[in-house]
Amino acid sequence: MPPQSQLPRVLRFGIFEVDVRAGELRKNGVKLRLQEQPFQVLCMLLEHPGDVVTREELRSRLWPANTFLDFDHGVNAAIERVRDALGDSPDNPRFVETLPRHGYRFIAAAVPDAIRPEKSHSLRRRWVLPVVDAVLVVIAAALLVLNAGGLRKELLSRSSAQHQIRSLAVLPLTNLSGDPEQEYFADGMTEELITELSRISSLKVVSRTSVTQYKGEKKKPLPQIGRELNVDAVMEGSVLRSDNRVRIAAHMIYAPTDQNLMAETYERDVGDVLKLQREVAESITRQVRVKLTPEQQARLRQAPEVNPDAYQAYLKATYLDWSQHKEVEMAQSYLEKAIEEDPSFAEAYARLAALQSIYLGESRWQSPREAFPSAKQAIDKALELDEKNCLAHLMLARISWRYDWDWQTADREYLYALKLCPSAMEAHYDYALFAASNGRSAEALDEMARMRELDPIRSEPFASKSFINYHLRNYKALIEVDRTFVARASNSWLAHYWVGVGYEGLGQAREAIPEYRKAAEQSQGDSDPTAALAHAYATTGRKAEALKILRDWQHQSETSYVSPYMIATVYAGLGDKDKAFEFLEKAYRERSPDLPYFLRADLRVDSLRSDARFQDLMHRMNFPNKSDVVALPNVSN
Repeated sequence: MPPQSQLPRVLRFGIFEVDVRAGELRKNGVKLRLQEQPFQVLCMLLEHPGDVVTREELRSRLWPANTFLDFDHGVNAAIERVRDALGDSPDNPRFVETLPRHGYRFIAAAVPDAIRPEKSHSLRRRWVLPVVDAVLVVIAAALLVLNAGGLRKELLSRSSAQHQIRSLAVLPLTNLSGDPEQEYFADGMTEELITELSRISSLKVVSRTSVTQYKGEKKKPLPQIGRELNVDAVMEGSVLRSDNRVRIAAHMIYAPTDQNLMAETYERDVGDVLKLQREVAESITRQVRVKLTPEQQARLRQAPEVNPDAYQAYLKATYLDWSQHKEVEMAQSYLEKAIEEDPSFAEAYARLAALQSIYLGESRWQSPREAFPSAKQAIDKALELDEKNCLAHLMLARISWRYDWDWQTADREYLYALKLCPSAMEAHYDYALFAASNGRSAEALDEMARMRELDPIRSEPFASKSFINYHLRNYKALIEVDRTFVARASNSWLAHYWVGVGYEGLGQAREAIPEYRKAAEQSQGDSDPTAALAHAYATTGRKAEALKILRDWQHQSETSYVSPYMIATVYAGLGDKDKAFEFLEKAYRERSPDLPYFLRADLRVDSLRSDARFQDLMHRMNFPNKSDVVALPNVSN
């Protein structure tokens, strides 16, 4: 292709003109803003109007081989900016036509400025520009007058409000390395960017779990995705790690009108990856014009360095499926390696605390005395390094509830975590469960409504609504909600479990058994659905099957942890109150996280509630709102 210098100095097409020497694109003589690279792409297209300019030709001319760059995203962004400047559309092009997987073609007639094929055009230009100039002068003078009365500010604010952005979805970043083994890096960077943006109080950021559905599928138009997620803006992009460098390319649109808001690239050393994430987040907040507190501004503009090996281990840990016990063990080893490589990495400590608390302690893979003290140490270290770490405060709230039984600290820390990260889906979910377990159903429902906004796709709101109905003992509603839950997520053991609880709560324990059995089969060894199954066996006359489960647990306890609370529920179903209280007392001594979670509403221990030993246990745990605990009705089968 001939070099761009062979173009005439000025080319005209329609109401536009390109001044090659000045590097300007003008519309009716008024200069339009167009960055250098999109301008160079436009000039290449104008060299041969009607001919195809291949993507390879664009690459060789404008993106040299040694440039560290996502070429595909770069050329797409450049073409999009050209179209924005020209008011063009890829679907109905007037100027730039796309030939999929091949290149682009300029389809309008372009003529040098010296050529005047129609006299009327020249005459029209001679009188149009002075009139435009005169009109601009009048408008400028009018705005000065309006400004004196404060009206100009109002008019401009109305115009700005037309594109006000209050909600955003960050789609999974594309892995450009060509190596599937690097997928963890792209997913991890997506999650960390969402986490960073979730701290912005004036911006709703959709949860990662809702945007995950768009990963790897045939790409939908961004406006359609915006409608599906009910957000004002959608960001997509790519990430490339090459040796010790990381590059993110980000493109964001205003979803209702498909208007381009941002197409930028960011590049840093891996050690500065936290700065890179915050730089992207700051650019997004600037483009969408959200208000930042001074504290938020300061955080986005400074970030600690992190050891590259530590960060890689951290992302590998977050990429694993923590619902699988074997992968939890792998994740723990990765997080411990991250901390060993970089002892100042606060987020690694916070993640380790979450793993030890939720996936080892609460899921009953380790005894409470083993899991929770270690988690508390990790939280203390995380907060020492970063006193405003959202996840660390969230885990402190959760441990205060489930292990320390310190209700006031739990409440305070949940609210503080929500203040730090208003769009953190996990914080709203946890707080909904905490409120429901303490009889505060109105607060729990408010949190669930917020969850629907942040996570419109995932089934988590079903789980929280189920827990609320469980504590309200609204078993009919529990079944109705979770039948829908099962239809949407048939492989979720929790969905089948709650349907079973609903049946048993309505006195239909036989109908509950198949649901409990499915839950036990799908739960990867969780003892809760197995205990529910054993309890249902016991209350329907199938005591031998219930006793077999108890014997299996006795053998299991010789090599691994078995929750004494779950054993107590089975003995309660068998009618052996002394044994039930023996194991409830054991659960109390080891500070079982099952007690604050289940005890107030668990129908499996209803036969024990009238016993003085049960009232004493409740008193020693110092449950808040104690007056409404005793009023829970017994449910007969």
